[in-house]
Amino acid sequence: MATDAVPTTSAEALRPLRPGDRLTRDEFERRYQAMPDVKKAELIEGVVYMPSPVSTEGHGAPHAKLIGWLVYYEAQTPGVQVADNATVRLDWDNEPQPDAFLRILPESGGQTRDEDGYVTHGPEWAGEIAASSSSYDLHDKKEAYRRNGIREYVVWRVEDSAVDWYVLRGGRYDLFQADSDGIYRSEVFPGLWLDPNALLAGDMRQVLGVLEQGLAASEHADFVKRLEVSGQGEAATDS
Repeated sequence: MATDAVPTTSAEALRPLRPGDRLTRDEFERRYQAMPDVKKAELIEGVVYMPSPVSTEGHGAPHAKLIGWLVYYEAQTPGVQVADNATVRLDWDNEPQPDAFLRILPESGGQTRDEDGYVTHGPEWAGEIAASSSSYDLHDKKEAYRRNGIREYVVWRVEDSAVDWYVLRGGRYDLFQADSDGIYRSEVFPGLWLDPNALLAGDMRQVLGVLEQGLAASEHADFVKRLEVSGQGEAATDS
């Protein structure tokens, strides 16, 4: 944990971020904002992580596929939002940039809030592209996500050729089991269906075909109606 993070002076706050630094969230943000050349840095349990440049096959291509799948869902589901590598203020020790997250918008009853251009609190769903099971995505970051109420967490372990889907139940992450037909069906986002084997094989036609089946299901239509009702209620409260 980051309770032993050492406060810095104003002069020290201008020092560049370095992997392994132990910082408060405010200190992390100040240093990060002073380094516009840095594309990605994360604060996980009070420790700074700065991923190395990523390869196309090891990260870039899988990342694009995951985002494409989520954007297709967003296009058919008013009231939700996808973000790619956006900073999330989880708590005072954690400020990650998930490879992808999907949230129910605050005005539609979601659990996140918007503050100074940042998302605060945990989005309902987060996804990461990880090299293998040894990645911090499956250890410290997973613990931070669990503690901050991210209800579903998906990790694509590229080197292991595996997709792990976790569901938050009773304050802990349980490994979600695909249905008998091999399809993951989100509990939080009805209609968000995934064929993990097709995703691993790079068969996006099959991936999107399965998603289309989920979007055509009655539970997705019911979900969209619930989001609309929540949005109308929020608008009435604000007026």
